[in-house]
Amino acid sequence: MVNDLAQKGRQEFYPGRVVRAEVIPGTADFRFSCDNGVVLLVQVISDKILRFRYSTDGHFAPDFSYAFEQGAPQRQGVSMLEFVEKDDHYRLTTSRVICIVGKEGLHVRVLNRSGVVLMEYEKGFHWEYDWESGNDIVKMSQQVQPGVHFYGLGDKPANMNLRGQRFCNWGSDTYGYEKGSDPLYKNIPFFLALHQKLAYGLFFDNSFKSYFDFAAERADVTSFWAHGGEMNFYFIYGPTLTEVTQDYTRCLTGTPELPPLWALGYHQCKWSYYPEKLFRGIGAEFRKRQIPCDALYLDIDYMDGYRCFTWSPEHFPEPEKMVRELAQDGFKTIVIIDPGIKIDPQYPVWKEGFEQGHFCRRADGPLMKGSVWPGLCHFPDFTSPTVREWWSGLFKGLIQDVGVRGVWNDMNEPAVFEKGTFPDDVRFDYDGHRASHKKAHNIYGMQMARATNEGVKRFAYPNRPFTITRSTYSGGQRYSSGWTGDNIASWEHLWLANIQCQRLSISGFSFVGSDVGGFINTPDGELYVRWVALAAFHPFFRTHSSGDHGDQEPWSFGEEYADLAKHFIELRYKLLPVMYTAFWQYVQQGTPILRPLAFLDQTDAQNYQRMAEFGLGDHLLVCPITQAGADGRWMYLPKGQWYYWWTDERKDGAAEVWAPAGLERIPLYVRAGAVIPARPVMQYTDERPVAELTLHVYHLEGEETSTLYEDAGDGYGYQNGEYTVRTFVTTGTVMSLKVQQHTEGDWVPTWGTYRVVLHGLPPLTAEQLTAAADGATVDVRVLPSVTGGQDLPQLIVPSGFRELTIKTVAPAKK
Repeated sequence: MVNDLAQKGRQEFYPGRVVRAEVIPGTADFRFSCDNGVVLLVQVISDKILRFRYSTDGHFAPDFSYAFEQGAPQRQGVSMLEFVEKDDHYRLTTSRVICIVGKEGLHVRVLNRSGVVLMEYEKGFHWEYDWESGNDIVKMSQQVQPGVHFYGLGDKPANMNLRGQRFCNWGSDTYGYEKGSDPLYKNIPFFLALHQKLAYGLFFDNSFKSYFDFAAERADVTSFWAHGGEMNFYFIYGPTLTEVTQDYTRCLTGTPELPPLWALGYHQCKWSYYPEKLFRGIGAEFRKRQIPCDALYLDIDYMDGYRCFTWSPEHFPEPEKMVRELAQDGFKTIVIIDPGIKIDPQYPVWKEGFEQGHFCRRADGPLMKGSVWPGLCHFPDFTSPTVREWWSGLFKGLIQDVGVRGVWNDMNEPAVFEKGTFPDDVRFDYDGHRASHKKAHNIYGMQMARATNEGVKRFAYPNRPFTITRSTYSGGQRYSSGWTGDNIASWEHLWLANIQCQRLSISGFSFVGSDVGGFINTPDGELYVRWVALAAFHPFFRTHSSGDHGDQEPWSFGEEYADLAKHFIELRYKLLPVMYTAFWQYVQQGTPILRPLAFLDQTDAQNYQRMAEFGLGDHLLVCPITQAGADGRWMYLPKGQWYYWWTDERKDGAAEVWAPAGLERIPLYVRAGAVIPARPVMQYTDERPVAELTLHVYHLEGEETSTLYEDAGDGYGYQNGEYTVRTFVTTGTVMSLKVQQHTEGDWVPTWGTYRVVLHGLPPLTAEQLTAAADGATVDVRVLPSVTGGQDLPQLIVPSGFRELTIKTVAPAKK
């Protein structure tokens, strides 16, 4: 007799036939039960968001996920809901989508109200029992229509369009990763699909090791699966790509608080700046050269033997005095904190954590031990509320007593030197839902960042907190900014930085940047300047490098390159109102700060495969130079009209154009009709009050709307109405331009006037222009352009104007 039980144990199982369908009373939840015990729960989160949750045995675990601020999704309200039974299926209809659940095998289709099939199962839900762990390997396969494109999934160093590729989510310390390396540090199981110019998204909320196949194995099938947990995913209908990301972020996983304005300035970091004299010298050099900089970083060597929350008595004997004096010169000090706590009975943090039971344990009871920078360490269980409270309290010394302004979490995948990460049998509290490392690994870094943010916020108050994390999970954007990890000083990694930051932004995690110049090895001056030029348009703007590869400050490559780096850093400071407004849009609506071309116009198939160009906010289009020796590049402009920032040359969109860009330029275009606000250059963001704001107004024949958000730049007054949202509506004809301003909010700016600079008008003298602000005549002057283009008309108007009109007067005929 052949024993085939082991082989049977590895077989795949499928749902049976639906024997009962019911609406759970008082909810918008629909339960479908099969004859083999499988249950599908469909929850209507909003008119556009459906949740699909499967159980293989008819029982669901308590509903809990770290992706959501409250542990479970918040219902958004449904304007219309209809549920009917047909011969072979059930049909659930909202005002935006139709969901059809087949009676045989729970086969699902989702359509829009026009009948276009957006998502349809292939095999659909199925599973395999894993005897080693006792978990189900839960699987989902769906049909892929011809012409479907996929985007998202967080920090994957691969082409922007995911079709034809396969990926894994298992946060990993991937030193010196390359294009195609997988997995990396972050775990964001959310992707978007574009089909027949309609967009939808899927969020597979499962923290176990998971995989995604975007028609790589089979050209007509996409699939995702996880080694444990539930098949639990959210379908999010657009119909635009931007709306999908907005709903995933704002309605499901959440948005962060506004950061302090200085966090959007330039930051300088290295592994490692020490002793104190060297660290102070870095700051002094910035101020001597008048290169703007808001933050200086200390890596692990500031500590006493790499013990977190300590200071080296040799290298930093008076940290409070040092931090205070650097702050007087405009520098905010940021320090690194890792999760590994050195096993040392004389070390108060370890002693307290040990005595209070805050460290992770193995399955049979011993404390988890692993080696990182201090040597053998124990590791806090950040999934315990008690541990998070303890951890957050440890920041009093750094933040409140010493005056540190921000904290940077590293090594929190979690990473250990022995095996890369914790063994699978390490146990976690998981907020009362006990779990092994298999389930907790992908959320460990996120929960560390959460506890850190709580501590920094508590002790920085009334200032806003600033934290950074290397690892995270969906929803981690609520707690921290991030960077793309241990990259390399190469042209390929400059290309990757552009793609990764765009991808993270559309995956809900917008506050992101890369290590400018590369962490590993040393760039030459050309590569460094090109990287600074790109990073000036990324929300998190920091140079960081490994100390054993040479210096990497803006002046490290000679005076020519120092001047060029300063030029782009100053451009960042001028455009801070644009970045801050885009961040406010992200906080309010979940709108990605960086927007790939497909997000700018998904009706144009030319945009689907392109990945170099990206939008910043509503009206800027950026395209970095990522090849050595280039003096420009070809790039694609979306539909509409665009002005080249450096020359004011106007181009029609829906076309490829050549953008000349020596080292002093980055290809940068402005949408016609835009109002681009600019601040005066300062050495740090709050060096002095802004006395006058510049508005760059770009002519068009038609109408365009622009937005400017402003508040105090720190503190929480903005939550009580102390902010200003200014909406500018630009209307233009061949002979005129009108700008209307609408203002809401109670914040009173420090400036009383705007300097309005007019772009795109034909070459004119001041006598050929007339201008009026709210009916009062305004003097017009024609002055040289600061970017080197044609002379430009400029005028000074009160910041509270409601309507500004500019008219051209034809010159008198001879």
